[in-house]
Amino acid sequence: MKPIVFKQANTTLVRPSTMTPDECSPLPVFSDGQQTISCWGLSLKERITALFIGKVWMSVRYGGSQPPVWLQCAKTVFKQSGNGQ
Repeated sequence: MKPIVFKQANTTLVRPSTMTPDECSPLPVFSDGQQTISCWGLSLKERITALFIGKVWMSVRYGGSQPPVWLQCAKTVFKQSGNGQ
């Protein structure tokens, strides 16, 4: 999977200095101070695998716990409003 730049993204997370560019790349995100949202694109192979396997795995590089997270398949997770979001 690869991160996707999306119109609501308002910042970019950078990799920790302890990781190489191969381990972690910049991540465009939307953040409102309470949640951070990123968007990911699947390759054709990943789409086919997800269709037949029906699983998506998530790893959070922290180790002590798992913070609250969610995954969703949708065109957008942002509600339409007058300000273009």
